[in-house]
Amino acid sequence: MFRTALRNVLAHKARLLMTVLAVMLGVAFVSGTLVFTNTLSNALQNSSAKGFDQVDVAVRPGAGDTAGDAVGKPPELTQALLDESARVPGAASVIGVVNGFTAIADKDGKLIGEGFQSQGGNYWGDKDARYPLTDGAAPQGAGQVALDAKTAERAGYQVGDTVRLSVDGPVLSPTVSGIFTTDDGNVAAGGSLALFDTATAQRLFGKTGTYDEIDVRATAGTSQATLKAALDKALPQGAVETTTRTRLADDQARTIASGMSGLKQGLLVFAGIALFVGTFIIANTFTMLVAQRTKELALMRAVGASRRQVTRSVLIEAFVVGAVAAVTGLVTGIGIGAGLKALLGTLGATVPDGPLIVTPGTVGAALAVGILITMLAAWLPGRRAAKIPPVAAMSSVHATATTKSLVLRNTLGALFSGAGVAVVLAATTMSGSDGQAPMGIGAVLLIIGVFILTPLLSRPLIAAAAPLMRVFGVSGKLARQNSVRNPRRTAATASALMIGLTLITGMTVMAGSLQKSIDKMATDSIRADYIVSMANGNGLSPDVAEKLTRTPGVTAVSPLSDAPVSIDGSTEYMTGVTGATIGGLTRLTMDDGTFKVGGTQVVVDDRTAKSRGWKAGSAFTVAYEDGRKQRLTVAGVYEGNEVMSGVLLDNALLAPHRTDSADHADRQVMVKTSAGATSATKDGLEKALGSNPAIKIQDKKDLSNEIARMFTLILNMLYGLLAMAVLVAVLGVINTLAMSVFERSQEIGMLRAIGLDRKGIKRMVRLESLVISLFGGVLGIGLGVFFGWAAGELLGTSMPTYELVLPWARMALFLLLAATVGVLAALWPARRAAGLNMLAAIKSE
Repeated sequence: MFRTALRNVLAHKARLLMTVLAVMLGVAFVSGTLVFTNTLSNALQNSSAKGFDQVDVAVRPGAGDTAGDAVGKPPELTQALLDESARVPGAASVIGVVNGFTAIADKDGKLIGEGFQSQGGNYWGDKDARYPLTDGAAPQGAGQVALDAKTAERAGYQVGDTVRLSVDGPVLSPTVSGIFTTDDGNVAAGGSLALFDTATAQRLFGKTGTYDEIDVRATAGTSQATLKAALDKALPQGAVETTTRTRLADDQARTIASGMSGLKQGLLVFAGIALFVGTFIIANTFTMLVAQRTKELALMRAVGASRRQVTRSVLIEAFVVGAVAAVTGLVTGIGIGAGLKALLGTLGATVPDGPLIVTPGTVGAALAVGILITMLAAWLPGRRAAKIPPVAAMSSVHATATTKSLVLRNTLGALFSGAGVAVVLAATTMSGSDGQAPMGIGAVLLIIGVFILTPLLSRPLIAAAAPLMRVFGVSGKLARQNSVRNPRRTAATASALMIGLTLITGMTVMAGSLQKSIDKMATDSIRADYIVSMANGNGLSPDVAEKLTRTPGVTAVSPLSDAPVSIDGSTEYMTGVTGATIGGLTRLTMDDGTFKVGGTQVVVDDRTAKSRGWKAGSAFTVAYEDGRKQRLTVAGVYEGNEVMSGVLLDNALLAPHRTDSADHADRQVMVKTSAGATSATKDGLEKALGSNPAIKIQDKKDLSNEIARMFTLILNMLYGLLAMAVLVAVLGVINTLAMSVFERSQEIGMLRAIGLDRKGIKRMVRLESLVISLFGGVLGIGLGVFFGWAAGELLGTSMPTYELVLPWARMALFLLLAATVGVLAALWPARRAAGLNMLAAIKSE
């Protein structure tokens, strides 16, 4: 039986090629994902580990004892602590580390990199081993700065140039004194790093006389553990905490691995989808192969082979196919991993250098996935073939499905579909977080149910295409009849395309609806022309609002500043606004009461009001940061959203209660101008703030685009990843048609003999492929719209402005894509069918 199975594999090389390709693509995606993420993670870990080369033990501020401290001020790393660390036995050298946000502008005045990746720090002395200089000298005094080499190259800066930068105050214009290299992770990820001398860095970052960290190097022969113990003994307990280089590197490695796990899981999900789609193709292929060899298998049964041996021979074929596909998929996956790393570089993302990492786990996963998926998909066709009685198999090549099996299949399909729809509909009535799991379970049940019912659905849906098929005469009629001749085969072929289009359509519906909802939210809730904020998300200096108020053309300004208060023993963050102007800068829908902020009157969003049982006229007591209490009254309850939420009160009421340790920065500033949102107005605001690269000035459209950018980026990534599933589906259509042509060789020969020409044969095969693909496309788009609607209903519980938007143009494009898939997939099978020798085809069995 083993030799027979191997001969069958070698005898059907062309037939199994498409199956190998389908499995190979899925395996390549899995192994490519593992190679890429392992390589990237290893490179980042090695790069971060180099950053710890100049430290054996790091000293950081400890938790401290704040029991008697009213404001809970954390301990500081002073110059005295640095000097004490230097005197510890076993310490060879110490470096005081200072860091903070520093925005660098390019020569056009635009921010270099993303705000959160724009960092600054201190250069220690005249020669800092952490930052080897490639040109120039160390920065000296407030008028000099050193830049990392990658930032200098991107912006075109050289030693001696003047650079515009900002920390959190006015724009500075120091001279570039030097250019250095660094293994800093932010720089590797496309960020920037600016270094000042230590005194300047301490002043700019508000840390005069103190450090964020003290890095201590050990003398030769002193271990990290010994140095750490000496530092723990010499430095005040509670005021500091010490960590060895090994521990720092391990913690960083865990952080990087954790960050990479999300990317890895996301990519593996789509690899799983590609494999799931490929499973249909594998099962379909083996079903047809087994059907073509029914007489052969029956003869084997007649001469003594048992059912188990027949099933085993099919599984051996599947094992060989899976093994070949797994090995080729692994090799292809290694190439994909290398390609993805190179692609990041072309997209502008800097990836640290490092070798390509192929772990034993990656090899094992590739082999296991390829072989197991293929054998599982082939098991059912093999088992079905073994159950056919030898006499029945000898008399008929095509064993029709029994009424009992059809009734059972349709009943199961109806039950799964009904349960899936019920669970999805129930999930839409839940809150966002509670409904996610039921929604996912319901979606899986419904997809399985529709797949089971697809043979039943194929007849009426394909019959609907009959009027169109009549236009093509005999070829069209034959194509329609062929597409429903074997409903199970048609269903398996169409289902592969259906799954890919379901996911693509569902996410397109969600993305379009979210974009519209975000636009509506920004338009409906904000009257202000501009929102001003820091590029890195930190707070704005209070003088920003003052400068904007004095700017010509500005009619109203209100800073938004958050402050913690205590209400009934729990912490709540309140937002301070300018009560006199906030009403003209926002357009909030009131559920209860009036929008009035001033004195002791506040307005509250609906969620906070519901959770605390407040309504218009309710009074409550707050305890401010300075410990003082005050009675406030709810003037109204408004509908909160992503732009405005929480408790709004007048800054005039909040400001006197802030403690010295409180952060006085404003989260953002809302601005209304007489000329509205125009490019000239925006330029005027930028100039009023000194053309500061650290500050963002956004109109409502900019704000909406920033919120929606994440969804758009994810959607584009998903389109690219799901293209893999669609490609596998294309292979499935080609495979099915090729096998169908082989199976119907005699029939095609007869058609040629009675007058159907080669063009008619090609047209018949193409139309059959087109009908099957459109059938899968219609099912996929229909399911995608349903899932997009359901997911939107779930999102609507936390986004009041959400409304369903059906992207008709894109859905038409997806249907056209399905048709294109059908036409392209039929090219080779149609040509093969037309090229059959008429007499040889008639003689074939």
